[in-house]
Amino acid sequence: MTANPGSIWLLVGGWLSAVAALLHIACIFGGPDWYRFFGAGEGMARAAARGEWQPVLVTLIVAAVLLIWAAYAFSGAGSLPRLPLLRTGLVVITAIYLLRALIFVPLNMVRSTHSSEFALWSSLIVLVYGAVYAIGTVKAWPHLAP
Repeated sequence: MTANPGSIWLLVGGWLSAVAALLHIACIFGGPDWYRFFGAGEGMARAAARGEWQPVLVTLIVAAVLLIWAAYAFSGAGSLPRLPLLRTGLVVITAIYLLRALIFVPLNMVRSTHSSEFALWSSLIVLVYGAVYAIGTVKAWPHLAP
């Protein structure tokens, strides 16, 4: 079997998702100022300041999803054992990142819940994530077959 040409892309994608998960977890410990800095919105920051459980729960769920996505990328790269529905998972993860990148700015213009700077920068960041996952998935496609 030949080397997986998508491995490096999927490894980078996995690490990008893992770092994003760790930054979400860091917000829990950093408190309201971290929620504000990373664009979670004033409502989440205020809830964190009041000690409510919702910001922690939401942030942990997002971090868990991002870690699962990282695991799928690492699995596609061959660094972890094959996960169930690997091809489907990587396609769905890629689609979610790309859709988030493309629709967040227009949605935020209609119903402004975040600053326009946050909407733009976060969309550009997840566009890069989605592109990395897409390139890795396409290049690795033959190696992702069961």
